[in-house]
Parts: sequence; C-alpha cells; structure tokens
Amino acid sequence: MTEKDAQAPEEAPEPLLVADKVVSGYIPDINILNGCDLTLAEGEVVAVIGPNGAGKSTLVKTMFGLIPVRSGEIRLKGSSITNLTAHQLVSRGVGYVPQTQNVFPSLSVEENLEMGLYLRPKRWSERFKFVCEMFPLLGERRKQKAGALSGGERQMVAMGRALMMDPSVLMLDEPTAGLSPKFQDEVFQQVKQINASGVSIVMVEQNARHCLQISDRGYVLDQGRNAYTGTGDELLHDPKVIELYLGTLARVD
Repeated sequence: MTEKDAQAPEEAPEPLLVADKVVSGYIPDINILNGCDLTLAEGEVVAVIGPNGAGKSTLVKTMFGLIPVRSGEIRLKGSSITNLTAHQLVSRGVGYVPQTQNVFPSLSVEENLEMGLYLRPKRWSERFKFVCEMFPLLGERRKQKAGALSGGERQMVAMGRALMMDPSVLMLDEPTAGLSPKFQDEVFQQVKQINASGVSIVMVEQNARHCLQISDRGYVLDQGRNAYTGTGDELLHDPKVIELYLGTLARVD
C-alpha cells in the first residue's frame, strides 16, 4: 500500500434511503414530481415542506410504493426498491403513516396494532411491549375502539401500528394535520422519541417551522422539484425560504 493509498479518505456510507431524480404522478402523462431528490441517513429526521400542491405527500407515497415511479430510482440500503409494493416495503423495514384514514375505527387499539404485525405475528408480545412503552396511553386504552379516540390519540395508534414491524425507516404524512396546538406539540415530541429509539424518519408537514426545528435536514419542494435543501437550522434562517414558504411570522431570531 502506498502512502497515498494509506491517506485516502474512507468512502462515505450509502444513505439509508435515496430518491434519485424521481418522476411520478397519479394520472397518466401528468407528472406531480418532476425529478425530485431526497436522501435519508441512518438516525436522521428529514423534513419535507413546501406550499400546497408542491408534491410533498406524493413524494412519500411514491417512496412507499403507492404511486408508480415513471423515471428515476429509489434505493434502500443501497438496493433498488423502485416500484416495489407497499407490502414488500413493509417486510424490508419501511413504515408509513398516512394523513387520513390511518386507523381502523371499528377495531380496538389492540386489534389495530395486531394489523400492523400481520407479517410477523410471533413477535406480538415483544413489539406490543415496545409500542406501549413508547405510547403508554395505548396500553391503557388497548380494548377501546380506535374510532372513539381523539384525533391526537388516533395518531398515536397509527404511529404505533407502523412501529409494530420494527422499521428502520418511518414515513409520516402530515402527522399534525387537524390537531390542536397541544396535540401538535405532543406529536413532535413523539417523533423525537421514535427517532431516539433508532428509527430514521421522513416527515411531510405543514407546520414547517416546528418541523424544521426538530429535523436534521430539510427539503423545500415547489412544483414537484427541490427548491431548497439544507439543515433544519439553515432553512429556518434562510431569508428566501422565510419569505416564500414560511412567512414573516415564522422568522426565527
């Protein structure tokens, strides 16, 4: 080995999740994403923000196999997962919590969590214990119908169900939508807690300011493209991001 070889820097590890120049859409010949990029490193929280109609939810739905990729590639741990089904992605350690209709209202909390573990039912005791340690209320309400819970409590059920499969990646689509400010704060605390347990998170969120505050990095989407990227703190203080996407009330001193 030469001295030059000995001093060569080590290659950076492959990001946990990569979306590379992704083009997708709901209707044939009409694209919502127009070459989107996103990387998620192990242990990160990554925010996806932007105006309504920018393609934020489309991005996470595409990465989770709910919308077909027309061009580009999605990789998980270095392997292509482009156009795999949601079922296949769950088995590979990807969890997803949709914005709406994210619980089975006629089922109990416990039954909702069981639905999240249908691929690995033998791990029920272990994963139920983990989720109830993360969300003690779910253990207390395990026999209660999910439809009788408050919006914030239903969000806990939805996140708990996604965690039952012990994912390495969790995608959250507007987790605070429709919640009171108190419950919004609780959801953000829960996201930090989930991340601290070892789960890497991609979060689409309208409450951009608070989302960026808890995120390692962020992406601002506009018209299906990356408009700005940076650390959460950089985007919070970027004058253009504030002016165009956060509003003057979001300015951070």
